[in-house]
Amino acid sequence: MFAVGMNNREHQLSFKNRLKQFCEQTITERIAAARKAMDNAQDAANGEEKSSAGDKYETSRAMSHLEKDMHARQLVNHLRELSALRAVNVEMIYATPVTGSIVECEQVSFFIAAGLGKQLIDGAPVIFLSPESPLAKKMSGKKIGDSIVFNGEIVIVDIY
Repeated sequence: MFAVGMNNREHQLSFKNRLKQFCEQTITERIAAARKAMDNAQDAANGEEKSSAGDKYETSRAMSHLEKDMHARQLVNHLRELSALRAVNVEMIYATPVTGSIVECEQVSFFIAAGLGKQLIDGAPVIFLSPESPLAKKMSGKKIGDSIVFNGEIVIVDIY
């Protein structure tokens, strides 16, 4: 009996580590995409040729700079999210929903670490929640057997 519990704990910790790695990879890809988009916007601004229609030239440059600024804000957000994710402890089994925990329900599981939305992991749906999300906050203080309202009422069957 003890070996089975130990095995289950190891499985739970391994699964949480894989989910965290998935988050890191996804956010790293988003960082790379934001950097590339910033570079492309800068190249577009630099590549605009001044024509006799000066207003068109200035408008195009301004639009490219606005686009670059938007991607820069996204980059900052992704970098902040990656930094917060790296601080998440997935080496503990938790009794209540907190950052770094998995909340298993009958139809779906939630991983409280980074807001990546619904993903399929090993063929099963996992919803990645930011610890600051309203749903993560609504889960706070809940325990196994409690229910939460999310697309209907769902019951928490496990937390780790």
